[in-house]
Amino acid sequence: MSSDYSDDDMPLARTNGQLSASQISKTEDKAMDRRATKPKPAPMSIRNGPVGDDGSPRVNGNGKRKSRSSTGNVNYKDNSDSEDNRLAKRQRKVETDDSDDEVLSKRKSRLPPAAEETAVAEDSDDDQPLNAKLASKRKAIEKNAEKDAKAIRANEAKAKKPTPKKVVKDESDDDVPLSGAKGKKRTANGVNGKGKANGVKKEESDSDLPIRKKPKIAPTKGNAKAEKATPAKKAPAKKAKEISQEPGEEDDEEAEYRWWDAPKKEDDSIKWTTLEHNGVLFPPEYETLPKNVKLIYDGTPVNLHIEAEEVASFFGSMLNSTHNVENPVFQKNFFQDFKEILDKTGGATDRSGNKVNIKEFAKLDFKPIFEYYHAKNEAKKARPAAEKKAEKAEKDKVEAPYMYCKWDGRKEKVGNFRVEPPGLFRGRGEHPKTGKVKKRVLPEQITINIGKDAKVPAPPSGHKWKAIQHDNKATWLAMWQENINGSYKYVMLGATSAVKGQSDFKKFEKARELKKYIAKIRKDYTKDLKAESMADRQRATAVYLIDKFALRAGNEKDTENEAETVGCCSLKFEHVTLREPNTVIFDFLGKDSIRFYDEVLVDRQVFKNLRVFKKPPKKDGDDIFDRLTTTQLNKHLSSYMQGLTAKVFRTYNASYTMSNLLRDLSVHKNTTMAEKIKLYNDCNREVAILCNHKRTVGASHEAQMEKLGDRIKGLKYQKWRNKQMLLDVDPKQKKRKGAAFFELDSDLDDAWIQEHQAFLVEEQRTKIQKKFEKDNQKLQEEGKKPMPDKELKERMEAADELAKKFKKENKTKKVEAEGRGPTVEKIEGNIQKIEERIRTLELQAADRDGNKEVALGTSKINYIDPRLTVVFSKKFDVPIEKFFSKTLREKFNWAIKSVEDDDHWEF
Repeated sequence: MSSDYSDDDMPLARTNGQLSASQISKTEDKAMDRRATKPKPAPMSIRNGPVGDDGSPRVNGNGKRKSRSSTGNVNYKDNSDSEDNRLAKRQRKVETDDSDDEVLSKRKSRLPPAAEETAVAEDSDDDQPLNAKLASKRKAIEKNAEKDAKAIRANEAKAKKPTPKKVVKDESDDDVPLSGAKGKKRTANGVNGKGKANGVKKEESDSDLPIRKKPKIAPTKGNAKAEKATPAKKAPAKKAKEISQEPGEEDDEEAEYRWWDAPKKEDDSIKWTTLEHNGVLFPPEYETLPKNVKLIYDGTPVNLHIEAEEVASFFGSMLNSTHNVENPVFQKNFFQDFKEILDKTGGATDRSGNKVNIKEFAKLDFKPIFEYYHAKNEAKKARPAAEKKAEKAEKDKVEAPYMYCKWDGRKEKVGNFRVEPPGLFRGRGEHPKTGKVKKRVLPEQITINIGKDAKVPAPPSGHKWKAIQHDNKATWLAMWQENINGSYKYVMLGATSAVKGQSDFKKFEKARELKKYIAKIRKDYTKDLKAESMADRQRATAVYLIDKFALRAGNEKDTENEAETVGCCSLKFEHVTLREPNTVIFDFLGKDSIRFYDEVLVDRQVFKNLRVFKKPPKKDGDDIFDRLTTTQLNKHLSSYMQGLTAKVFRTYNASYTMSNLLRDLSVHKNTTMAEKIKLYNDCNREVAILCNHKRTVGASHEAQMEKLGDRIKGLKYQKWRNKQMLLDVDPKQKKRKGAAFFELDSDLDDAWIQEHQAFLVEEQRTKIQKKFEKDNQKLQEEGKKPMPDKELKERMEAADELAKKFKKENKTKKVEAEGRGPTVEKIEGNIQKIEERIRTLELQAADRDGNKEVALGTSKINYIDPRLTVVFSKKFDVPIEKFFSKTLREKFNWAIKSVEDDDHWEF
């Protein structure tokens, strides 16, 4: 396709460096072909830089954090955060909409976004890229995509042909007239003939509904039209959660809102008709330090105004975060803001009231402040459980009115109703503003969005809101501008709300729609890789990189105010290194300042193009794609399909790949639950690799694997003890089963066994101690006298007996049978159960080790259509809880319910 822009239309923002020639001659292409050498084998992807001859990473950019060495002690607990836990934590943060389509002019203006731009906050693309592996599998999947696109278009062509208006009996749609079957035929992939536009089902097509759910309309005279959309289903009523009765005093039972079954709205831009909420929850006011706790300057304790003291406490309370407080940029920015506040509030004085001129950061001593807050936190942790419980109940009571809103009469959960507290800005990566003071947000900075007839929430006493508006095209409830980067923060509905669900649904439906156009897009950009127009060739090369290697489109950055992160369209000369004949080395800071380092093999023509784009006199700092912007790229993509942007490719590639992998799975009758879960995770892992969703190896990975190994060895020791008990019950078993059956596993030795025995004894002591404390707490709550320490000593005798038993076993090399009435059958049953647990843990260990560099959660949460997971779960009888945590089950409730009766739904 031709370029959407002429050379005259090129934005001036991209011409600050050396500009590529507007045309590329065929002679230049041929000249580069003569440079080609014999292809080298595909290199390994090294996430944080190439490895030197000595095996150590070469230093280039942000270095990889070394993992901690694992301890030698036996440890079975795994305290690592799961992907789902991290999701839950992220959901508590203020949600913003970082659109790839945002242009530099808009970013600098800092004006509040229009309603259509803030209607729905999109999910984070928080994955890390990786080299494209499994190239042969990728090619096979791309061939499938081409076939699917042809099949979809063929079905669309058939659907457009006129059909006889007579009624025929059909097995799946018994009472549907033939003419009403327009667009109903499924392709090989289960996509309806008409396809879907903008993520909303077309009224004349219902082929994505399960057969048993399709409305059956008996043909009547003159009625040969397609079935109309059915009204929303009514699910069994369920009791609403008990919360404060504001807004909406009633606590009646509410039916589940099945928006995915509801008919399409005439005006999709209108997000709500009525909206009630209670505003936002402000952080508590600052509590002054005790008089004996002072900031020290050059050995002198100083008195500060309360505003300056609060800022000093921000720094003092985080001295243990050495990564921040020892960062020179963090120190410089903090001290600059601290000095401004000192000047504004009258400066510092000593005990006699004399002025103390604070000039040097190095002379400040925050240790007294740190020690005060550290002691306060430790005391808080050591409080009785009853006190903690009472505090939590009080906190829940305060938060309850803000947790829910009334959206078109429905109770919906609010995602982030808390206003961010003041503090020091951290930023991600090497952010230039790290350490600056985040000021306290006042009601006068906050705009409230609410229904016209709703009661406006009252601001704190003595304050007023910045503005009240009634914008039913926006989905945010409150908004304010923060002082660090001038960005806007929004209070949005929670991830489980209908609005967020609809946003996810539309995202995945748009990716499904791309199936129809992907073959043509790939054909066109492959052709334009050889275009004579530099603008066309740059655009085609960018689309190739985005499609093949999941690069983000990227935005131009205001580097004075933001970390210098880039994407495909904003790559600089120094970010790309070329190695003949077709290896491209990327090295730059991507989203969230995470380093992207990859060596990838590309088509020869792409390699040649990048060489042209880097042609002298270009140098470091110059743009590679100097005749292309993200806005131009997305405008070009939208010419194929309405609403298509570079982001959609990431979702499409992940979901389509997963669909292909799951479709090819074969599960046998005797496949265990753990094996089925691993099969799913293996598919998820391939998606992450093929679609470049990668992460650095966590610093705790080695220790976590050792903990898993210890748990497996512990089970093997239990199995050995049970085998010895078998001999104690029936010595003849040694002859029947053979001496080898009763030998100690090769993984275990005497030193490890003694260490493990000590761990088991100590573990039992800890359990007894906790049980004793819990029982005493219960007695106190009931107003009864607590048990004396003598009771604890008596209970501890069980642990002492266990220690004696182990000592005797080590001496005699014999194990006495345990339990009531031990028999050969019972002990053999125990051995079998232990072996099953060992197999399950070994599968988990292999799974975890395989995932150490792969971000499965990123793919599963943001890019793989959740309906694929639900179908796999139902098809192979695996509880959905094995794949989705409670948080994700609530987030993807629409996916679980919408395909619950259709095991054959396909992406």
